[in-house]
Amino acid sequence: MQKPIYFDYHATTPLDERVLNAMLPYFGPRFGNAASATHSFGWEAQGAVEYARKRIAALCGASAGEIVFTSGATESNNLAIKGTMPAGAHLVTVATEHKAVLDTVQRIKQTGCRATILAPRTDGLIDLTQLRDAIQPDTAVVSVMYANNEIGAIQPVAEIGAICREKKVLFHCDAVQAFGKLPVDVNAAKIDLMSVSAHKMYGPKGVGALYVRRGVRVEAQMDGGGHENGMRSGTLNVPGIVGFGEACAIASAESSVECLRVRELRDRLLAGLRAGLDGVHVHGSMEQRLSGNLSVSFEGVEGDALLVALPDLAVSTGSACSSHGPSGSYVLEAIGVTPELLQSATRFGLGRFTTVEEVEYAIGRVVEVVRKLRSDSPV
Repeated sequence: MQKPIYFDYHATTPLDERVLNAMLPYFGPRFGNAASATHSFGWEAQGAVEYARKRIAALCGASAGEIVFTSGATESNNLAIKGTMPAGAHLVTVATEHKAVLDTVQRIKQTGCRATILAPRTDGLIDLTQLRDAIQPDTAVVSVMYANNEIGAIQPVAEIGAICREKKVLFHCDAVQAFGKLPVDVNAAKIDLMSVSAHKMYGPKGVGALYVRRGVRVEAQMDGGGHENGMRSGTLNVPGIVGFGEACAIASAESSVECLRVRELRDRLLAGLRAGLDGVHVHGSMEQRLSGNLSVSFEGVEGDALLVALPDLAVSTGSACSSHGPSGSYVLEAIGVTPELLQSATRFGLGRFTTVEEVEYAIGRVVEVVRKLRSDSPV
C-alpha cells in the first residue's frame, strides 16, 4: 500500500537526510559518553555536544551556556514552570497553550500556586491589556507560546516580553512551532525561558532544549549526576543533540526562503479549496500565522468522516498530543468556533518536503470527498 501524502508537519517533521548523516557516526564509532572526561571517547562526545549547543544558541541569539538539553519540549515546559514557580506564587498563561503547559499549570496549582488563564481573541491572539491587568504583585511567571500548534497564530512575543520585563516577572515561551521556521531572538523579545524541540524542525525525536537566560534560577526536577549545570541530570543523548545542532544550522541557512515557498503552497491550498467548495472557514489569523499552517472547517461535514474518507492524505483534526474527546479541540473552543464547525475542523500542516503536485492532489481529493459527504448527508 502506498503511504499517504504527509500534511501533518505540526505533529512532527520528517528527519532531514542531512541531519541523519550527521548523527550516524554517534550511533557507531563515536559512541562515547559526553560526561566521561577522562579519555578521548568522552572528549569527542563532549566536543560534539558543545558544538551543537553553540549552533542551537546561535539560531535564537542566545549564548551556548544558556542552552539546557532535555528529552523534548514537554520536559522543557515542565522544567521551566515547575523550576521557577515559588510556593504559593501566581502564574499567567493562555487557554490555547499546549497541554504540556496547561497540565503543568494544573499540577502546580495542586501545590498551592495560583493561575490566571487568559481567553484569546477570535483570531487566536491575546489581548495585551488583559495580560497586563492579569499580572499581580506575586506573579512569578507568564507563559505564552510563540506560535500555536493547531491554528498557527503567532503571538506578539516582543510586546509580551516588554510587559513582563516592565513588571519584573519571568517570561516563558513555548517556541516549539516557531523555532527554525521564524526569526527568533530571545534578547529582542526579552524571553527568559524558551522551550524548543528537534523533531518539529526536521531533527530527531527525543531531544529538546530549554533556553534559560543567564541569571535566571531554575530548580532541577530530576536528581542525579548534576548534568547541564545542575538543571537536568541524565546522560546526554549525543546522537540526538548532534542532529538537533545540524537541524538548526540548516534552518539558519534556509528557513527564510523555505518559509516563503511553504506560504505560497499553503495559500495555493486554501485558494483551491475555496474555488471548489463553499462553506470553507479558516480558524485563526491569516496575517499573524505560521506559513505552513491551515486550520479549516467545512460546513456540513464531520471531521472524522472526512479523515476516514481520505486515507491517502495524512491530515489531522488538531494537536497530536491531546485527546479532543466528543467536544472537539479545546483550542478552537477557546477562540469561539461554533460546535458545528468544531466537529468538521481539519488541520493541514505543510513543510520542507511538500510539493506543488501534492497540494494540487490534496485540493482535488478534499473537494471530491467533501462534496460526496455533503450529498450523502440527510440534512
